[in-house]
Amino acid sequence: MVNSTQISYFTLSAYFDIGISRYLFFMIVMLLYILIVCANLLLIVIICMNRSLHEPMYIFLCSLFVIELFGSTGLFPMLLIQILSDIHTVSTSFCFLQIFCLYSYANIEFTNLAVMSYDRYLAICYPLQYNTRMTSNKVAILIALSWLFPFLAIVVVISLSASLQLCGNLINKVYCDNYSIIKLACSDTTVINIYGIVYTFTIVLGVVILILYPYVKILKVCFSGSKQTRQKAVRTCTPHLASLLNFSFGCFFEVAQGRFNMNSVPNMLRIFLSSYFITCQPLFNPVLYGLQMTKIRGLYKNIVFGKR
Repeated sequence: MVNSTQISYFTLSAYFDIGISRYLFFMIVMLLYILIVCANLLLIVIICMNRSLHEPMYIFLCSLFVIELFGSTGLFPMLLIQILSDIHTVSTSFCFLQIFCLYSYANIEFTNLAVMSYDRYLAICYPLQYNTRMTSNKVAILIALSWLFPFLAIVVVISLSASLQLCGNLINKVYCDNYSIIKLACSDTTVINIYGIVYTFTIVLGVVILILYPYVKILKVCFSGSKQTRQKAVRTCTPHLASLLNFSFGCFFEVAQGRFNMNSVPNMLRIFLSSYFITCQPLFNPVLYGLQMTKIRGLYKNIVFGKR
């Protein structure tokens, strides 16, 4: 038995020999990463530089775009290196750093979407009191909590995982995954398993309540309100619901890929599905909100096409 700190590297075994096609895959992944960075950065700049967008909804969106830049940067640079490499290894320290980035991204994305649900609830159910209920101080506190709580929780996860005694260093993925490291453990994993269950139950239950409760209230207002109220609810909630469903879809396959036997699924498809939540969500949101939000769409045209 060896401690994880004594293992100098992990081997990522999900990569397979694709010969000369690796350069094509490299270009595709590079293009995807460039699109993600440009799309998210553009919207962050648009929101920050225009005072008309300094409203809670757009500030929460800006937070969403920042975390997507953070998460995608935790995956793509190493993915690009590994595609061109013949030996798919990663140092222990970098592996845990990547786990921290990806797990933080997933948790902050989830909590940020929950906060956005609450914001939409106030805007639709209490339109006249919205500005007094959603103050700038409250916005700052909500964003701070949605970032700090997941960061601290993941630091504890990494600390517990790094102290495990491991019997191997083979990770059957294209990126580092904490659950895969736990499966390599020779030592007792009771503490980290209990912590993982409690944390997952707490955050999932808490976030689901924060999402379902506002939408139940919004539906009640829609059914009892005017046609204009229903149209406003649909217009403001559709992008958020689409983003939430897309992210949940990606997270489901990430969890399924690690917990269930996926040998019957083609290797390429399995790799795509397990990384969907970090490869597609960061591109899906900027496109979705950029097209759906009238203010953002107008300012985007002004910047890109020089329209006034």
